[in-house]
Amino acid sequence: MQAPHVVIIGGGFGGLEAAKVLAKMPVSVTLIDRRNHHLFQPLLYQVASAGLSPADIAMPIRSLLGRYRNVTTLMAEVSSIDLPQKRVELSDGSDITFDYLIVAAGAETNYFGHGEWAEHSVGLKSIEDAIEVRRRVLCAFEKAEREAEPEERKRLLTFIVIGAGPTGVELAGAISELNRRVLAGDYRRVSPEDVRVVLLDMAPRVLAGMHEDLSKSALQQLESLKVEVVLDAPVESIERARVVAKGQVFESHTVLWTAGVSPVPLAKQLVPTLIRGRVPVEKDCSLSGHPNVFVIGDMAHFETSKGPLPGVSPVAMQQGRFVAQTILASIEGRPRQTFRYVDRGMMATVGRSRAVAEVRGWKFTGFVAWLAWLAVHLFYLVGFKNRVFVLMNWIWQYLAYRRGARLITPCQRTSAGSRGAPEPEERAAPDRGRGERSGHGPALNHVST
Repeated sequence: MQAPHVVIIGGGFGGLEAAKVLAKMPVSVTLIDRRNHHLFQPLLYQVASAGLSPADIAMPIRSLLGRYRNVTTLMAEVSSIDLPQKRVELSDGSDITFDYLIVAAGAETNYFGHGEWAEHSVGLKSIEDAIEVRRRVLCAFEKAEREAEPEERKRLLTFIVIGAGPTGVELAGAISELNRRVLAGDYRRVSPEDVRVVLLDMAPRVLAGMHEDLSKSALQQLESLKVEVVLDAPVESIERARVVAKGQVFESHTVLWTAGVSPVPLAKQLVPTLIRGRVPVEKDCSLSGHPNVFVIGDMAHFETSKGPLPGVSPVAMQQGRFVAQTILASIEGRPRQTFRYVDRGMMATVGRSRAVAEVRGWKFTGFVAWLAWLAVHLFYLVGFKNRVFVLMNWIWQYLAYRRGARLITPCQRTSAGSRGAPEPEERAAPDRGRGERSGHGPALNHVST
């Protein structure tokens, strides 16, 4: 008897976790991802701020799953899903049939109906995005070093981060530290006081998903790093070198967008109506009317008594393990269980020795929260080599106040958003590539699909 075939779309946190569990079961597994690597997105901002190199936070999916003989990995893009025929169609025209399907394709940058804003800003969803952010930030300093016109220098040395969630807070803090601690001695005509880092959000406080006391602490820590935080300020327009929010005009050549994500277009093929942009699922994470199809992670709208589950990696990982066990139960004829998410807390880092964390009702700030953040991210980072390299990098940065990944390289971005330009002020052409996975980082609720 042929083993049931499980197809997984997406090699992010949820898809990879499901594959690892299914690899130990009497099934055959095919994991499809449009990239060949698993990306640890919670540390993507450190690549963007020159703290880590891309290889430190990514690992080939084949390397992660290669020892499992019943798992096949394909680097391909899914173009459509034929639910009645139980068939996944790929962009090259081929197709793959399945007995069970797990859709964990993640999310892409969400401009909330203003796709034109992508032409003048950069998201942070992929390695390409992170390298482009790093390039723009470093190029801005290089150009400011030789720029004589005062107003243009101000635009070059103003960095606007839109979105005060974990990624936005961490990125704004990292750019400020890069300026004040790392680059301060590298330039002769650029002083740290010349640099302005602005964090914008339409919410009344930073880290709105965390306890109010932790939000206040994070705000104070950002202000101690000279980050200018502007709240209750919905963005009205983003143009070339210009952002308008709450009637205020901010001029900058470097606009970074971390304000939100939305599921990939594949989600619209699964159901006629999305809820808040996500696919509604049953209590066992299956698609209504299709018990053999599961949707997890950022794509899934899973309703609980406290509201829908957030699009963070702990949710995706727990759902990945759960649906793998549910598939085994179905094969063995056992009843299905209801998915119950175990919330272990949230955390976010603001900078060196600065962080906030909430774990099972306990709240931590400052150095203790920062140490906890470091430990959690090292624990969840995939690959022993990556853990060692990242730890050594962090130790070196802490002791030497230096960052070694300050290379400026040409980059053409492929995820949703604008295409990188050779110079910060050059106009970029939009690139509407499909995003792949999302999430604010670890577990605790700052790791995603």
